[in-house]
Amino acid sequence: MMQKQQLEVEKVETDRALEELKKAGPDDTVYKNAGSVLIKAKKEEVVKELEEKKELSSTRVMVLGKQEARVKENLKEVETKINEMVRGMQGGAQPGGAGPKPKAE
Repeated sequence: MMQKQQLEVEKVETDRALEELKKAGPDDTVYKNAGSVLIKAKKEEVVKELEEKKELSSTRVMVLGKQEARVKENLKEVETKINEMVRGMQGGAQPGGAGPKPKAE
């Protein structure tokens, strides 16, 4: 779930970067991250990379969403089975009839 949130934040940041790049003129200098430094890059290449990153993030968010839904469904099934077992144990238990009998001395 945290991974999904991180991807959603990454997607929003990528959207913002794309918006800013669209504002930049054709002659404006553009830089991109390369580890801990910035390097000069062509605007078209940076836009293409960011769009690919955005698409990948969207796909991963969708996949994680489906996985989350499956896990929730499985948890509901397990919860239902546990509740049925608990009800069965409560209904079938007789007072004083369960457990080991004390030893006679």
